[in-house]
Amino acid sequence: MTRVLVPVKVLEGGTVSPGLMSLLGTVDVTVLGYHVLPEQTPPDQARFQYEDRAVDALEDLTQEFRAAGGAADYRLVFTHDREKTIERVADDVNARAFAVSGITGDVDRLLVSVTGDVAADRILGFVEEVVGDREIDVTLFAAVKEADADGAADELEVKAERLRGSGIAVETQVAVGAPYKKLLDTVPGHDAVVVGEKAPSLRSLVFGDEAEKMAAASVGPVLVVRHDEALDG
Repeated sequence: MTRVLVPVKVLEGGTVSPGLMSLLGTVDVTVLGYHVLPEQTPPDQARFQYEDRAVDALEDLTQEFRAAGGAADYRLVFTHDREKTIERVADDVNARAFAVSGITGDVDRLLVSVTGDVAADRILGFVEEVVGDREIDVTLFAAVKEADADGAADELEVKAERLRGSGIAVETQVAVGAPYKKLLDTVPGHDAVVVGEKAPSLRSLVFGDEAEKMAAASVGPVLVVRHDEALDG
């Protein structure tokens, strides 16, 4: 079963939107409760002080994910390096994607980007599993150079047919221009966004400010499908 890692700032009031919980009801979830420590604070000291409160919050979140339909567990980490911790735990649990939670209700429209050097087959497979047989409409999106627009439209339609073959309602949209800006322009009107980890302008989604900007623009979650070197080359 596909697993999604959901990082949460567990001691800073971090939470997960009901819309994300519902959307991920078709897959397994690991909730990663993390707290970034000052360099001089030993993790064991923080764990002694805060573990009980953090575990209570994580158990509540995990139970809510289970109630949404999928299997769920949690990890708790006190760390000095958020990025390395998220990557390490994602590897440990074999997560196929990360999630950045936005504030949203039901997810009825999903924006899926296959822009740039991403593993489109993995993204499409992930979308098929997440959507399942639910009535969630998909916009399949690509941003390209003007010279590549016609060919991109044809390629995007081929990808859309794969999703339609799985019973998913799909429309396509090709934009000419800077990939991240054009994607951000397309986000409004959609409840959640799926992107690939390997796209050069989107890699910082997991660890930078762009994820928060995109989640705010969509008022919904952003799911980042991880690049797998063994499968994607």
